[in-house]
Amino acid sequence: MQIMNSLEMEKTLADLAGQLLEKHGDCQNLALIGIQRRGVYLAARLAALLQARLKREIPQGVLDINLYRDDWTMRGPGAVVGQTRLFFEVEGMDLLLVDDVLFTGRTIRAALEALVDFGRPRKVELLALIDRGHRELPIQADYVGKTIDTKHDDHVDVLVSELDGHDEVLIN
Repeated sequence: MQIMNSLEMEKTLADLAGQLLEKHGDCQNLALIGIQRRGVYLAARLAALLQARLKREIPQGVLDINLYRDDWTMRGPGAVVGQTRLFFEVEGMDLLLVDDVLFTGRTIRAALEALVDFGRPRKVELLALIDRGHRELPIQADYVGKTIDTKHDDHVDVLVSELDGHDEVLIN
């Protein structure tokens, strides 16, 4: 079942960018970090929206959390570790972690642990395109595109044109 189409995703990201501008003003100390995989593309789109309004670059990074997952040993030999790329100092920055779906909170726990290896940010906030509930850890997003009710065993898929050829959010 479709939860969001391409136009709804575009509008939602624009709304989220507006919320960031309201809270962070000129975003002087803000950097966006996309969590591999689809969070990276969402962060890049948000950064582009902010940059268009502010007329300047917003620092961006890419974070792979696979080595920090608490289920790493259960994932087997096929687990793929991606790249982490942070081209700015984390120390003292306001960081915005961007993820596609917030579910149990375990991905975000791993992301926070990974960030510590790069320094001590002044503040870390979380933006999720979709919040589907079912937390196993006390983690909440500061910015949410859409909150949906799901069963624990449902699958929520965020498709992005950069990887999937089109934008869409589905629940199966």
